[in-house]
Amino acid sequence: MTPPVSFWVVIPAAGIGTRMGADRPKQYLSYAGKTLLEHTLACFLGHPDLRGLVVSLAPGDTWWPALACAQDRTLHSAIGGSQRCDSVLNALLKLNELGAGSRDWVLVHDAARPNLAASDLERLLTELGHDDVGGLLAVPAKDTLKRAGPDGRVAETLDRSVVWQAFTPQMFRLGPLQRALADALVAGVNVTDEASAMEWAGHAPRLIEGRADNIKVTRPEDLAWLKR
Repeated sequence: MTPPVSFWVVIPAAGIGTRMGADRPKQYLSYAGKTLLEHTLACFLGHPDLRGLVVSLAPGDTWWPALACAQDRTLHSAIGGSQRCDSVLNALLKLNELGAGSRDWVLVHDAARPNLAASDLERLLTELGHDDVGGLLAVPAKDTLKRAGPDGRVAETLDRSVVWQAFTPQMFRLGPLQRALADALVAGVNVTDEASAMEWAGHAPRLIEGRADNIKVTRPEDLAWLKR
């Protein structure tokens, strides 16, 4: 039997989510009686191998203290930054303070991705627990994909058999991830997720196929889909 993999979790939750057009940051919108962020945190809290969880919050966030789960002793907070990578880096620094080691596994998960299945989480931990690099949940592209030119016309049809849609959690060792993100920031490289920072640093993250319903709430129709 594969031994359990202990892990830390980072949730960057400092964004505003302007495309939702809501009166509050999207992670604090409600469905099924709780906020999106509470549903997201519930995907991890109570897991027997979770060592701790850090949420990166916007300065002056007034919504977080009102959540009942904010008092959970497993949860810690860090100051978020202007970009996702800043928020993740600050959370990793907090993990260092909490005693996390360079070789400890860290799972970074989107604050507004509340529908992570327990089976996907276990698959990620099991498949990557002894991997040299780490990796991420993803799904193979199922639609025909087009690359647009600067004039808004189709420049190329991509081979969808080699294209995957990146999801979260993304799972990497604390030390290598921290170095990759910090170096990318110094170099001015635009990294949109943790895997792209690791790729830029010369690593090849592994793709772990997950469920397609692990959606990220970005637009009002996404929230409507969850509420259906």
